[in-house]
Amino acid sequence: MFYDNTKQLAEHKLILLYIFDKFSMALTNGQITQFVMEKDYMNYFLLQQFLGELVNTGMLEYSKNSDNFFYVLTEKGRRTLQYFKNRLSNDLIEQLDQSIEQKKQILLKEMQVMADYSKNGENEYIVDLKVIENNIMLIDLKLNVVSNKHAKQICEKWKKEAPNIYGDIIGLLIKS
Repeated sequence: MFYDNTKQLAEHKLILLYIFDKFSMALTNGQITQFVMEKDYMNYFLLQQFLGELVNTGMLEYSKNSDNFFYVLTEKGRRTLQYFKNRLSNDLIEQLDQSIEQKKQILLKEMQVMADYSKNGENEYIVDLKVIENNIMLIDLKLNVVSNKHAKQICEKWKKEAPNIYGDIIGLLIKS
């Protein structure tokens, strides 16, 4: 019995690591709680316990940006997931992938991604990149680039990949 319980606890933590990896973006406690509870992957109390344990072991980071607290998967968490991912059944992974993709689309619609640029000098362009979620500025990044072509490329990539890039930036900044 103890073995089964331990195995189940480990599987729940792997499920959480998998969810964060597949979302590839920072998630607030409310967002991850809503997702896990909607799909009945585990109960609220276990979820909060596992989130705390994953933070304590360095597999997730819990950080604050403006008025939001959020979780980000760390490199240690990503490596652990890759090592033990085969312990999750293919059926579960398929179910998670479908659920995550649906929820990700909803979250992306709630998130406003803005990218614009303006000429600042002869060979100087200012690129202004933003992500706003529920009227809260998550990131406002201004870059100075040397060509119109680079400014357009950066804006296009930001519009397609902002949540992933934002998650990567946060991950890099909070790495110890």
